[in-house]
Amino acid sequence: MNREKGNPEMADTQRFNEYEVMFLISQAEANDFQGVIDHINNLFDRANAEVISMQKWDERRLAYEIDKQKRGVYILSYVKAPTESMQAFERDCNISERILRTLVTKADHLTLEEMKAFDRRSDLETEAKERALRAAEREEAGMSSSVSLGAPVKEEPKADAPAEEPAPEGEASPAEATADSE
Repeated sequence: MNREKGNPEMADTQRFNEYEVMFLISQAEANDFQGVIDHINNLFDRANAEVISMQKWDERRLAYEIDKQKRGVYILSYVKAPTESMQAFERDCNISERILRTLVTKADHLTLEEMKAFDRRSDLETEAKERALRAAEREEAGMSSSVSLGAPVKEEPKADAPAEEPAPEGEASPAEATADSE
């Protein structure tokens, strides 16, 4: 029996381990990068996990489509969490519509100092602000280009494309030739 020193009651013992967690986020979700980071932090809070470090690992083309997505953003996190809560954490990640895939492994291969060295949360916040700014600029540009004043403008035919000339009387046009050969 485990008992705390000086406390005759049973100690509430929870085993904590360090975990490496890799998230794959679709590029569509990455447009709301701050929302994704908040969602991930919420998942960690629900699992009583302490975030040691978090960073954007990479943004790349996927080897195969996942949920009709061809590109994704990888986010790498190191956390310290109770072992009992990790099964529920993985289930929550699988249920989440914002996360395409999650990989959770024990981080036995790294020391706590090495895990802390990977912390780039300030970079994540900066990138989230930049992505939000770009999205706002795109939205504003989309709105301004869709506003037109006056009557619609007729498009001129392209000068690059040669006009179709009628075929000489003895020859059939290409469209007629294929119709005759069938």
